[in-house]
Amino acid sequence: MFRWTLHGNGRTIAADAIVLPEERLAWPLTIGIGAQHVVAMFGATFLVPLLTGFPPSTTLMFSGIGTILFLLITRNKVPSYLGSSFAFIAPIMASTQAESMGAALGGVMITGVLLALLGLLVSAIGTRWIGMLMPPVVMGSIVALIGFNLAPTAYENFQKSAVTATVTLFAVVLCTALFKGLLGRVSVLLGVLIGYLVAMMRGEVDFSPVAEAAWIGLPEFHHPEFHLGLLPMFLPVVVVLLAENVGHVTSVGLMTGRNLDHMVGRTLASDGLATALSAGFGGSPTTTYGENIGVMSATRVYSTAAYWVAGVAALLLSLSPKVGAAIFTIPPGVLGGVTFVLYGLIGIVGVRMWVDGRVDFSRPKNQFTAGVALVVGIANVTWTFQGTDMPLLASLAPWLGGIQLTGIALGTLAALVIYHLMNLLGRVTGTEPATEGGERRAPAGH
Repeated sequence: MFRWTLHGNGRTIAADAIVLPEERLAWPLTIGIGAQHVVAMFGATFLVPLLTGFPPSTTLMFSGIGTILFLLITRNKVPSYLGSSFAFIAPIMASTQAESMGAALGGVMITGVLLALLGLLVSAIGTRWIGMLMPPVVMGSIVALIGFNLAPTAYENFQKSAVTATVTLFAVVLCTALFKGLLGRVSVLLGVLIGYLVAMMRGEVDFSPVAEAAWIGLPEFHHPEFHLGLLPMFLPVVVVLLAENVGHVTSVGLMTGRNLDHMVGRTLASDGLATALSAGFGGSPTTTYGENIGVMSATRVYSTAAYWVAGVAALLLSLSPKVGAAIFTIPPGVLGGVTFVLYGLIGIVGVRMWVDGRVDFSRPKNQFTAGVALVVGIANVTWTFQGTDMPLLASLAPWLGGIQLTGIALGTLAALVIYHLMNLLGRVTGTEPATEGGERRAPAGH
């Protein structure tokens, strides 16, 4: 488990060579590459607790622990860092507003357990059923509506300091356009730093919590509460995590020249367990990170030894409350600017699934599936089940009372029901062909 073959002389990599997951460079270089992975995940991982109110240091701690758990379960065969998942932001914020942070943590924990069970199912029967249940038009629609559903939250922060938000937004755009390699991959972090400097000059940053925080200490822990009525808001996130993990395994397999499809079940299970464990103590949910795929692509080093370094480094950094306090000084204007980009990119990931999956939008079933689902998600259509709405159902299942379906949950249901209903009726009436033509399952990523 902890024995890596030294690549060459351990100090250099040939132009056409790669460092495989079971290999490593000399330890000083491995530690340096591990540090790059920490930098790459840092900005995005901390944005989730900033937006949701979860403790940043706790998130960092369980990000490191989750990464180590992931490496153990996948037996060092799939290099990955587990950072904070943006897919959970909308249901977390809605749950916190409706009940409490504990209620949101309960929803995250149950989702993590369900993802882990899904991983076991995938390990047992394979992945083909995923494409049948959620073809590219359905999966892309669900991912897109989650991102676009968050747009009002981004605008709310943007309005609190439009100047700072605008500077932050354009800083991210310019850094992405101007820089290549690692700097290009951390353009969000660079944009946040630039926006933060502008906010400081405008007197929008309060450093007093940082001065009061201790240098060394345990993170702030919170524990989950379970509210069944909030669970439907979280269930659609499983689809996004499924897509992200499949996309991550596919990407790593392509870059290393290996077929890693047999590892999808293990990645799902480890991601689910890491998410559930993090929620048990107040940390943010986790997912595999595309930012770190960028580091691997730039360095051509896929050694899992570097990820062990990154996981341990994150764990050690989390033991400084001053780090968490410093992160929380980032003002709303900066968050507003950067989330304009990030939430939009989540939506575009869904659109990319349509493109990669060759979705034919000349077909009515695809038009209706995507169109209705997006409108429901963007409008954030909400329905709360009351016993008086369906007396018979309420008498048979009283536990359904109080269940709330938000735009994300209803949009997901709309995509699944409309697609499969129109597909079935089309096959019966002969208006739909027996095959899906050029459509194929699309890879996805964080």
